[in-house]
Amino acid sequence: MAKVNLCNVVVKDNPCHFLNAFQFEITFECMEDLNEDLEWKIIYVGSAESEQYDQILDTVVVGPVIAGRHMFVFDADPPDPSKIPREDVMGVTVVLLTCSYNKQEFIRVGYYVNNEYIDQELRENPPLEPDFEKLQRNILATCPRVTRFKIDWGDVDSCETSTMSKSVSVDSASHHHQMDIVTSDQVNNKQSLMLHEESSYCPADDAHRILEPPDYSHGDSSNMMITT
Repeated sequence: MAKVNLCNVVVKDNPCHFLNAFQFEITFECMEDLNEDLEWKIIYVGSAESEQYDQILDTVVVGPVIAGRHMFVFDADPPDPSKIPREDVMGVTVVLLTCSYNKQEFIRVGYYVNNEYIDQELRENPPLEPDFEKLQRNILATCPRVTRFKIDWGDVDSCETSTMSKSVSVDSASHHHQMDIVTSDQVNNKQSLMLHEESSYCPADDAHRILEPPDYSHGDSSNMMITT
């Protein structure tokens, strides 16, 4: 049984300028005190064709973690434009939010991201070289793809570790630091949309990692409840 459940993720400052920082307000529940810290990552998928263009935007270590509900805001710098293939800048890609315990990834949340020009003229006649100063980033926060993995939480009777987990190759160094957490007494309840079913889709899998483009015509709600 998992000792940590992800309760809610709120995508903040969305939609926004492409070069703005990513911001995720994360609420999770811990069933008991943990012996090790939790490691969270934000990963930007630079191309659907190859993992070599994935960028770890930031890594944060949260702890010590005690039993109860906790919340923190995880922000990260935007991806390095020079490391994104020019033909993959525009259109739909994916950003991943992952969490690991004792170097074992146990949950991954993938969001579709649509990058486009705000100016109609630029949409119709885009420049050969992307103009990142005029690009807008829109995260489809209402439709996350959630994948959970069984790991060894360190229990005496727990030796079942899923072989589903895969490492994500990156070609950029991550910034690693320590972050304090906020206890349940300081967490504000938020109205969020329910995720009706868990998906086994993993955006970092090889080939065809991005499925059919999402529909961005139904608004830009940035709250999502993830059921456990």
